[in-house]
Amino acid sequence: MPVISKFLDPTRLAHLGNLDLIARLVVEGYLRGLHRSPYRGFSVEFAEHRAYTPGDDPRYVDWRATARTDRLLVKEFEEETNLRAVLVLDASASMGFAGEGDIPKLEYAVYLAASLALLLLRQRDAVGLAVAREGLASYIPPRSSRRHLPALLAQLVNLAPRSGTDFAATLLELSHRLRRRALYIVLSDLYQPPAQIITALAALRGQKHECLVFHLLNPLELELPHRGELILKDLESDECITLVPGIARRDYQRKFAAYQKELRDGCLKHRIDYEMITTDTLLEDALGKYLIKRARLG
Repeated sequence: MPVISKFLDPTRLAHLGNLDLIARLVVEGYLRGLHRSPYRGFSVEFAEHRAYTPGDDPRYVDWRATARTDRLLVKEFEEETNLRAVLVLDASASMGFAGEGDIPKLEYAVYLAASLALLLLRQRDAVGLAVAREGLASYIPPRSSRRHLPALLAQLVNLAPRSGTDFAATLLELSHRLRRRALYIVLSDLYQPPAQIITALAALRGQKHECLVFHLLNPLELELPHRGELILKDLESDECITLVPGIARRDYQRKFAAYQKELRDGCLKHRIDYEMITTDTLLEDALGKYLIKRARLG
């Protein structure tokens, strides 16, 4: 593993304690490892299609539109229009979960959100922040000034996991905040019935917004550990249940797989990018997934 990758391990970064420094180390470390810039075209907005003419860059051919119309179509962009992005961060109590030796999901989400904010601002894109609990707890509108970063970091560094969540309600409230087209980047463990989450995301898509969903989980949540009797506690309701090994573990894995499939399929149906990320993922890999998805949306 390269030295920079070791340094971008989230558990190592947690010892630094300075969010601004963490964000800059993550972004600088990631950019240093790039062989070719993936940014081209990120700060432009799609305007319309036109017919392909010889000499056009094939990267801008819209293959989906071409398949629908049987005509070779090229995307045209408005060069002066910067991207507007809103980071939607779940700060409910369930985001405080961490396995032994891991960092809490919320802490990982804060590192990723801070790094994304810095990356977007370096692109001269506008970025805002929405904090979700049992509704919209706080909202900072998107701005593109570098002086905007301290305000975002001040909000992020003071976040603590608490209360329950109605993440779908937060997304629906956000759908009325920005009238101009924006990119919503969701960072949450999505512990809510998938149908409610998908309905809210679909409302954003219906208003021509783009959505990226980063489903943040601790590795232990994917499949229960191989141990004896387990006591599971709901961090939002304090309700506890006791599970016996064997059958209960297999049943949990089956239900979790069905829950994740419903989320993934619902996102696919509405052309929403979905990616599950565990809290042991290197921050550079999480940034890379964002850039790949952003290029796909562009």
